[in-house]
Amino acid sequence: MSVLIVGISHKTAPVALLERLALDRDGLVKLITDVRHSSHVGEATVIATCNRLEVYAEVDRFHGSVEELSSLLVERSGEPTDALLPHLYVHYDEAAVAHLFQVTAGLDSMVVGEAQILGQTREALRVGQELGTAGAALNTLFQQALRVGKRVHAETDLDRAAPSLVTAALEHASPDGAAITGKRVVILGAGSMAGVATATVSRLGAGDIVISNRTVGNADRLAADYAARSVPFDALDDELARADVLIACTGALGHVISRDQLAPALADGRSFLAIDLAMPHDIDPTVADLPGVRLVGLASLAETLEDDDDLPYDLEDVRSIVGDEVAAFMTARRVASVTPTVVALRTMATSVVEAEAARLDNRLPDLDPKVRAEVVATLRRVSEKLLHQPTVRVRELEAEGEAVSYAAALAELFALDPEAVQAVTRVEGL
Repeated sequence: MSVLIVGISHKTAPVALLERLALDRDGLVKLITDVRHSSHVGEATVIATCNRLEVYAEVDRFHGSVEELSSLLVERSGEPTDALLPHLYVHYDEAAVAHLFQVTAGLDSMVVGEAQILGQTREALRVGQELGTAGAALNTLFQQALRVGKRVHAETDLDRAAPSLVTAALEHASPDGAAITGKRVVILGAGSMAGVATATVSRLGAGDIVISNRTVGNADRLAADYAARSVPFDALDDELARADVLIACTGALGHVISRDQLAPALADGRSFLAIDLAMPHDIDPTVADLPGVRLVGLASLAETLEDDDDLPYDLEDVRSIVGDEVAAFMTARRVASVTPTVVALRTMATSVVEAEAARLDNRLPDLDPKVRAEVVATLRRVSEKLLHQPTVRVRELEAEGEAVSYAAALAELFALDPEAVQAVTRVEGL
């Protein structure tokens, strides 16, 4: 079984297309469930963020699985097949491992080096575990990927990059930081992105922070962490009338702030910064036409970041770590893949010893028990010594990564029962 990724991101598709693929909780669950029920798929989960949607599946066949997973994304988008397919990317086996490690390291993010992707990857694993669609293979892969991401941030200077989309958006709007210092800020949402936004504006010296969310309890908890205020949605208009900055990141499917709602609050024509980090949009794009309003959305932010070649950090160290980790993971996986064959071989040897011991009992029923025990022990020692070198050597050869499958050769030479090997494979999740 190998890992397959079929995905779409800010690097391969415009924001407008990504919006049409945005998932709420029910949509995420349905997509993961549909993937898991596809032919040849053993495990599945999905990384869904504001700028990427990636399906991760453990599959036993490449071509049929790619077609099925691509069809599910096409169906979700509502776009014709030939319109969406050019924007999809596919990674398989070692390339899939490398891609996920690059994602968690922050190399594939809209803001290179942002650490929020670690939480989003952890959430994808948690949802897969909760649904029972992520088993041993994806658990091992995702846990290792999370470790790689943490290692990159601990051992390199990648954190000198903008740590989140929130920071990047604020820097895009006002490079000198004047957009936030001493200003009144309204934050819509209470999820992970809203948490990052609240922490960021608090650190930058916002004068007053107001958090509003449909689930009031979540807004209350986030506000309490940062000495902010929490208000219900029905009090939002009054707060907007006094605010200087609005940061929206609710994850709702549809506009939360309309032009008609915001226009009265900005009737005095004051300068107002609106940052929309939601996918799809929380803020009606026509809000940008109101006097005094500057709207920063994911589309404009993506264009700015793509044009920014003046990186304040060296990516070579990061790429080196990721490359080493991919190689180590693949070596460990190759070595682990030998385990079912070795177990089946030792099981067969044990069966032979037991059969010979039974034969001894039939032929020499009056044999002294101590003598019998010594004979059986000798048989077992001979069996162990004969198997020791082949099982050690096959692990060493598999670790070298050559094209030949020494485990398969071992199974062929000893005529091992394929079902016995597969049974161990299923248990081990290999």
